[in-house]
Amino acid sequence: MCTPSDTGRRGHLVGDLCRQRGENDAIFYAWKKRSAHLGVSELLRLRQLEEEHRRLKRLVADLSLDQHRLSEALRKKV
Repeated sequence: MCTPSDTGRRGHLVGDLCRQRGENDAIFYAWKKRSAHLGVSELLRLRQLEEEHRRLKRLVADLSLDQHRLSEALRKKV
């Protein structure tokens, strides 16, 4: 994600950095608005929680798929 700390690097513009990462400028500004009041430690914790959330969502999706496959297999046996 294009973060506020990236905007000061080598004088690049927000739009240029976001395009390099394949993101929309609006994503950056929405993120900045949501997290502008947070400190560095809070931002780090937020990033950790977001990563854990993504990991757990993937886990739930995998388990749901496994459950669906098992129920389909049971249905075919009967």
